[in-house]
Amino acid sequence: MPIAVDIDVMLARRKMSVGELADRVGITPANLAVLKNGRAKAVRFATLAALCEVLDCQPGDLLRWEAGDAAGDAAEEAAGEAVGG
Repeated sequence: MPIAVDIDVMLARRKMSVGELADRVGITPANLAVLKNGRAKAVRFATLAALCEVLDCQPGDLLRWEAGDAAGDAAEEAAGEAVGG
């Protein structure tokens, strides 16, 4: 997927654990892990806002676009949906 998630970077900068962040944001550690590892298909603006508030950052500090092979990304996404969808 061309959107990369940099929550790990902000966690390290803030010296915060995934569990602590999940607790302070109000989501489960499992859901935070899905987002953190780039497996999420979507994120609610309210969740993004809570992450930014707790981590004292901007959305662009957590999410970035990476140019890549659009055809390859689409094929990977389709394969992932067929297997895990």
